[in-house]
Amino acid sequence: MSKDHHPSGAPWRNFYGRLRGKTMRASQKEYLETDLEELSPGAVGWEENPERKPLDLAAVFPGKSEVWVEIGFGGGEHMVAMAERYPEVGIIGCEPFINGVAMLLGKIREAGVTNLKVHPGDARDLFDVLPEGSVAKAFLNYPDPWPKARHHRRRFVTQDHLEPLFGVMRSGGEFRVATDIEDYVRQTLQEVPKAGFEWTAEGPSDWREPWGDWHSTRYEQKALREGRTPHYLTFRKP
Repeated sequence: MSKDHHPSGAPWRNFYGRLRGKTMRASQKEYLETDLEELSPGAVGWEENPERKPLDLAAVFPGKSEVWVEIGFGGGEHMVAMAERYPEVGIIGCEPFINGVAMLLGKIREAGVTNLKVHPGDARDLFDVLPEGSVAKAFLNYPDPWPKARHHRRRFVTQDHLEPLFGVMRSGGEFRVATDIEDYVRQTLQEVPKAGFEWTAEGPSDWREPWGDWHSTRYEQKALREGRTPHYLTFRKP
């Protein structure tokens, strides 16, 4: 073990945010015990895949036309809605907050969708094992804003996250960011192009109006109730 790596071989990566919240209901605990393992995309963790062998996405999602990724899916409502709308697509969701994972599993059961996989951990670990150029679309919806200036480096929109995301996106792939925090918009527009993405907006409506297939989240509804304005940013990998 070195100062830069965990005993498993994993690099030390700072993680910020909650992993657990309120006590879960019995049904949610059951979902985690019975459903989560079956919804794994494969060997993502360093202990189970220390050599960081790429996932076989054709085996993970047989017959699916594309693979999409949602980063920090919260309660899962957007991801399940996308899975229902696009059954021909395979979607992998990343969320380290285990209460959110439990909420998603309940929604998956209720909706009966079969084209979703779940990584209950850091998105960077997933990026390690996704084949280069394999992701057609990625979503970052209402991420933790980390409002204090000294915490801005904890936001997802830093090169530590964006560069590996860029690597796994395919040429022409789309990266969508939804947020109600103006300073998050600022940092997103500053950092995402540095990683190689192009902002696709041609006029104000392109960031003021949601995408045609947008499914609003509980975080967005809270923002609207509190008088904040959503922004919808679309980037593309050249």
